[in-house]
Amino acid sequence: MTMERISWNDIDFVKVGNATDTIGNTGLTVLRFPQGAQGGLHISGGGPAARESGVLDPTTAPTPVNALVLGGGSAFGLCASDGVMQSLEARNIGFPTAYGVVPIVCQSDIYDLSYGNPKARPTVEMAYNACERTFTSTEPISGNVGAGTGATVGKVCGMERAMKGGIGYAAAKLGDLVVGAVVVVNACGNVYDRQGRALGGVMDEGREHILDACQLMFEQYEGISESKPMLGESVTVSMGNESVQVSHSRREAVLGMEKGNTTIGAIVTNAAFHKGELTKIAMMATNGYARSIRPVGTLSDGDTIYAFSVSGAIESMGESSGTHCAGTEVDTECGNGVVHCDTSVVSESVCGTSKPVVADVNVVGILAAELMSDAIEDAMHASRLDNFEFLPNIIDLHEMKI
Repeated sequence: MTMERISWNDIDFVKVGNATDTIGNTGLTVLRFPQGAQGGLHISGGGPAARESGVLDPTTAPTPVNALVLGGGSAFGLCASDGVMQSLEARNIGFPTAYGVVPIVCQSDIYDLSYGNPKARPTVEMAYNACERTFTSTEPISGNVGAGTGATVGKVCGMERAMKGGIGYAAAKLGDLVVGAVVVVNACGNVYDRQGRALGGVMDEGREHILDACQLMFEQYEGISESKPMLGESVTVSMGNESVQVSHSRREAVLGMEKGNTTIGAIVTNAAFHKGELTKIAMMATNGYARSIRPVGTLSDGDTIYAFSVSGAIESMGESSGTHCAGTEVDTECGNGVVHCDTSVVSESVCGTSKPVVADVNVVGILAAELMSDAIEDAMHASRLDNFEFLPNIIDLHEMKI
């Protein structure tokens, strides 16, 4: 069986909407699952910003997820999901309760406050509008759009020597199996293609060549280590033309590494998996990060990957939850009365779906890693900016007054 590359526009079980703030240089991307989706999550970085990640824990109930938001604004941007919830609630989509539906919306954000306006964050209104557009179209657009608007890479030596990152997509079909990957590349490290060529990363002081980010970290750390300060003591370390006083506990700061990073992505598939299996697929997909980004998964990153199965959600709704086909009604006991619940609130279309695709976790995990690498390359090719376009958006910490 031969793998066939396909467009994200060919994936009918996920709808994509974007909202972009071109003035503040931030944005968000909404992935809506019309049939609901089971999900898994793997966090390999040290500083994630996330919302509703608990519903993806394999030990919790198999509640279908209605949407995923990938956004900017760091933790400030997590409130944007309220807009998606408002959009879905107005359409009676979400987890059914006796007192109304509760849309299940997960979210992860990148730190993009150092690019553009640090006070600009994705808003509830932006998320609402992005979600609304998914009901009439799908927008899997790569580059400096949506969540990729403020993404940057190569921040080992600070923003002055960084380059532009962005959002990218890749998808493939293997028989009836469909797998897609989406990623927002916002790494502190460099990004490489499959041939080992640097697509973006930390630049030299003249911003003409891309340097080896890992080697720079090794060299800078070696300069610190030679001084061998005792805990709590300070030493003077040479950093280019400057001398910096640093304590043992502040060695990481001397490297000049930008603290705000995080690469966030998601794998989507029509194969039937439960949350434990999807968590493993998300873990395997991080191999795509490791192939393309160096360094990756540092304490200065919040690297995160989701994995979602549409067929898994259909199975959990039909079997585990006793959910009927959309449009039917069931009587639910609630206190002293009986509430009629239209089960279409769980998802928009459960009836008439094709038989769930059966696939091996290993196969999907391997394919997920391949596609994640491709999506990273797509993001870098689509988001490239020259120095004249990039540098005006860098925040000067010496001049900024917050």
